[in-house]
Formats: sequence, C-alpha cells, structure tokens
Amino acid sequence: MPAVTRALSLLDRLAQQREPMSLAQLTSELALPKSSVHGLCNTLMSFGYLRRQPDGAFLIGPRVMTLAEAFVSGTDVAQEFSALWANAGAAPEETVVLSVLSGTDALYVAVRNSARPLGLAFNVGMRLPAHLSGSGKAMLAFRAPDEVRRIFAADPFTRLTRKGPRDVEALLKELALTRKRGYSVDDETVREGVYSFGAPVFDATGQVVAGVAVCINKALLGADRGDKHRDAVLAVARTLSRRLGGDVAAPAAAKQRRAGGHA
Repeated sequence: MPAVTRALSLLDRLAQQREPMSLAQLTSELALPKSSVHGLCNTLMSFGYLRRQPDGAFLIGPRVMTLAEAFVSGTDVAQEFSALWANAGAAPEETVVLSVLSGTDALYVAVRNSARPLGLAFNVGMRLPAHLSGSGKAMLAFRAPDEVRRIFAADPFTRLTRKGPRDVEALLKELALTRKRGYSVDDETVREGVYSFGAPVFDATGQVVAGVAVCINKALLGADRGDKHRDAVLAVARTLSRRLGGDVAAPAAAKQRRAGGHA
C-alpha cells in the first residue's frame, strides 16, 4: 500500500505541475529518498504511465489515457453528450466541451470540436483551473461558499492571463453572479483572445454533475456579443440535464437581455 500511495502521489504531482519535472524536483516535492523516487519512476515508465525527456525530466505517459477513456465510458453524462451530437449529425459551429470537477480543476471528459477549419480545438483529458474556465465556474457556482473555500484552501489561485479572480472571495462574488444569471463567462481568463460561456448540468437529485462550455475566438463574437453562443450552450445544458432526469429552471438570460445587461 505505501508503494501504491507514493506512485499515485507522484502522478498527481506531475499532473498538477503541467510541465516536466526532474528527479530532484520530484524527490523534494514528495519528501522521499532519491532512490525510492527513482525506482517509482522506472516502474511507472515500464507500464507507460510516465515518459522521460532527453534532459531526464519526467512527464505523464500515454497509458493514463486508458484510464481516462475507461472513466469516460462509464460516465452517463459523457455518453449523453456524445449521443446528443451523434443525433445532431454535424459538428457545432464553435467548440463545445463537457467537464467534471476534479479537485480544483475542470477535467474535460468529452469534446465536440468546431466545424470551423481554424476553430479552437480541445482534447479529452485536458485539465484547466476550475476558477478560470467557463465550465468550471458553472459547476462551482452551485457549490456552497464554504465548500468552495475548502476546495481552494491549499490552492495558490493560479492565473493564466492578467484576468481572473485573485482570491477566493473575489471568486465567490463572481460565482454568485453566475448562479443568478444561470451561466458563466470566461473573458480571456484561460487564454488571451478566447471567450467562453458555461452552463451547469443537473442530475435527477438536483445536483450539478458537470459543466458545458462553448469556446469562441473573442474577435468572432459578433454584433450580438455572443448571445447566440450563450443561448446554444444553455440549450445543450438543459438537454443533458433532462436526459439525466434533472429539472432546469428557465435561464435568466432573456431577462438579463431585456434589462439591457450583458456579461
């Protein structure tokens, strides 16, 4: 059991880091003897869960995708998402992603990439900070404030651009607005030039089990400032919720628009 715990801790640390780590870095981060970490890395490499760069640094290996695919295949919401696009018979105009919460991250479990030749593209298994991504904020908005504080208690509040909440209290204010209007906004908080709308997916118990988001090049939002994309992602979220037995109240988008407001 200790060996399994150490191996999983090593994989988790590499996943969180999102970049190669040297043997010395891993040894320091895990507070383990160098010989033990070296042995763990060799074992994980032999099974394909790690790979090594020419400079000796370690990365997550391709074998983890087998686990990700097994997880996705057993996830009802991912199956329903795939069925939704299969029934549509065509790719969406813009990229639509489905994610679940994994710690402080939004983990992509299904993706339907844009029909545009140069549209944005994402992959299953990608992770983005939940407090920045459209789908992540859509899910977090329906968690109790104390739970959000607990989730981010040990998180340094990563920022990928100059935008985005700087601390948990700023995040909670944004989540309250997200919950009130029924959708989230990522205005270049994940990547400069990229805008997204997110919406929650509810199951039969009324719990948010996933988030969907549509990702758009900000320059292509259009004269309506993305209203059609927001409405499209809300429609996808409502359809998925109904397929899971969830009951979704009418979104506040129409009221917001009539009042002259826009996120």
